[in-house]
Amino acid sequence: MAKIIDGKKISSDIKDDVKEAVKALQEKGQTVTLAVVLVGDNPASKVYVRNKKTACEYTGIRSLSFELPEETTEEELLRLIDDLNKRADVDGILVQLPLPEQINEDKVIEAIAPDKDVDGFHPMNVGALSIGKKGFVPCTPAGIIQLLKRSGIDMDGKHAVVIGRSNIVGKPMALLLLRENATVTIAHSHTKDLPALCKTADILIVAIGRAKFVTAEYVKEGAAVIDVGMDRDENGKLCGDVDFDAVSEIAGAITPVPGGVGPMTIAMLMKNCLAAAVE
Repeated sequence: MAKIIDGKKISSDIKDDVKEAVKALQEKGQTVTLAVVLVGDNPASKVYVRNKKTACEYTGIRSLSFELPEETTEEELLRLIDDLNKRADVDGILVQLPLPEQINEDKVIEAIAPDKDVDGFHPMNVGALSIGKKGFVPCTPAGIIQLLKRSGIDMDGKHAVVIGRSNIVGKPMALLLLRENATVTIAHSHTKDLPALCKTADILIVAIGRAKFVTAEYVKEGAAVIDVGMDRDENGKLCGDVDFDAVSEIAGAITPVPGGVGPMTIAMLMKNCLAAAVE
């Protein structure tokens, strides 16, 4: 039976570290501030934003909330971002995605000042990651690296397979694993014989958004399996991209859903906000 990687516990440890650092800054008269922008009434986005505000309260980070109506124009949103870029009392800016269809997401991401881009999505931060320079790293992949490190899973020289090639998880995940000296393969919907490829992985990271897609036949005995998915099964119950019950019999370590990768994303966002204030 696989070791369960406890994302709740690890994320809690990271938030406690951030809380201490924020308190130390406050004692010197410095406040850490995150501006969160939500456009429209997407129910999932509202939940994410609420969770981020709760994490800010816990860590002592001041959060400013901007909740805009669904019909907000691109121009109005870009004007708000420009104002937040100029504000000396705002350290980090987060625009919750997805945005309504009348707004170009790429334009919005590019409008955020790179040194306030705590999501790590700005092309300048993406470029910095790709050439090994300093910059903000997307929170989910950064959180996965922490899960592996703090669970004693060595990445050096290991074969890591990442299923998924999104800009938010798959691509940055591969680059971060390379930083840790893993040998990395990115797999996707066009990959031939996906089960056979995945079975060669010492570390398998699954981010495809298909409920219980990865079964036992994909997993090498003793491999570490990280499940990034947030799906619903046939009974409407929350599950991941990995068939947890079957795979946990073979894997050496595995993340549950919920309670695995999810809490880490917000913990790393808090860490990025702190870094934005310090640097």
